Amino acid sequence: MLNACDIKKLMQCWAEVMVHNRDYLIELDSHVGDSDLGLTMGDGFTAASNAIADLDESDIGKLVYNAGKAMSTAVPSTMGTLMASGLMAVGKTLKGCTDLDMDGIVSFFQAYFDGVQSRGKAQVGDKTFLDGLFGAVESLKTDAAANLPLKEAAEHASQAAHQGFLNTKGMLAQFGRAAGRGEQSRDLLDPGAAVADLLMKGFAIFISEKADSI
Repeated sequence: MLNACDIKKLMQCWAEVMVHNRDYLIELDSHVGDSDLGLTMGDGFTAASNAIADLDESDIGKLVYNAGKAMSTAVPSTMGTLMASGLMAVGKTLKGCTDLDMDGIVSFFQAYFDGVQSRGKAQVGDKTFLDGLFGAVESLKTDAAANLPLKEAAEHASQAAHQGFLNTKGMLAQFGRAAGRGEQSRDLLDPGAAVADLLMKGFAIFISEKADSI
């Protein structure tokens, strides 16, 4: 079960993971974009975390929506807008919720996926962030149905996101500068899917640390 305090800690964890992997994302993005993805994600998630760190708010939906709004202002780039849209979609979906059980966590990440997809109009297989997150969401659904412990489910989701990221090599890019490379884009890993990979890795780290502290 996750409460508002946990969501604040998760957002802080995501900020730390993105900042730590700044150079990694910059390197990936240098092959297909402006080489600014690492800065955008580090600054964006840090702004999201800082915006809610001191909020006296038990409504998880309101917290996450505020985090998304802060990110949209801090990093109004394409990827920043997509990630902010995901957070704001989570906020709208979970408005009124003060605790998240396993089904609530599935709803969190499904809403994130849906929010990004709605804003960016991509589909799974288009070589984007969605290809990293899709498998993670499906993994969470499967583990929720099987009543697996959250720590185990989070690790499975992280593994699924990483595999989804790796699977983008070979895909033909349909969006962004990578699409302009045509068939050559198949040789590259997608930086957006790498962000999804890092999000789920951060989630697994957070859940593991929470479980170990109980």
